[in-house]
Amino acid sequence: MPSSPDKPKKREWVRDILDFIFTFQNTRGEILDGWLYSADGVSIPPQDFYLSVQRQLESRKIPNLQILRVEFAEGGLLSNQRQYLRLMRERLAIDVCAAPFGDHFFFSCRIVYVPALVRLLHIALAFLFFYVIGGLLVLLLGFSFAVIALVALLFAIAAVFRNAGSTAFSNLDTLLLRIPVVATIYENWFRMETYYRVDTRTLYQTLLPDLIRAAAEEVCGDKGLKLVRQPEVAPILTDLHMPLR
Repeated sequence: MPSSPDKPKKREWVRDILDFIFTFQNTRGEILDGWLYSADGVSIPPQDFYLSVQRQLESRKIPNLQILRVEFAEGGLLSNQRQYLRLMRERLAIDVCAAPFGDHFFFSCRIVYVPALVRLLHIALAFLFFYVIGGLLVLLLGFSFAVIALVALLFAIAAVFRNAGSTAFSNLDTLLLRIPVVATIYENWFRMETYYRVDTRTLYQTLLPDLIRAAAEEVCGDKGLKLVRQPEVAPILTDLHMPLR
């Protein structure tokens, strides 16, 4: 007997609720673009390739770029993990993989948009923060002055958020984008979209994948091999880009 079409939707709804309650950090993302190249007969340690790319990026001094190593599941929850090189700037991540596949070796690159999501734990921590601060102010100043001080604190935080995107505070802008709850409030209400941000974001999405591809071509060229681009196909599953929690 065929299953009801409502069941997948129900599972997604239940999963969203469980994610909201129990997930401590955002692991989801939307794949915007990507490519896959392979070569026959290449055998290199993926870590060496990641280190080579990392050194090239560091020499280019790209502002506000965070270089990470993340692990993605090769299959289900209990499957082996494959390490990826993740390049993070603002909300855009570039996930790079170098790995063997039989007697082939492939290089992949994906541009992923990682949204800032609010979880139940984050909301609870935000309320706890203001509850503790408010309690301390009441003890020190009394109720009336504590209310005034708390309102002043809120205005001060708003002023910091408003000015964090300026060039002089670019590091603060990057920091705020990485703090749960704060990132969502900052982006939605205070962070202005400018021509400069759009231009640098476009350069980031264009230059870094080209640099990674050039690094892969150099590795294969040293061995007298040529990279072959594989045709783009739609992913079979929607969670292929989700790292393990």
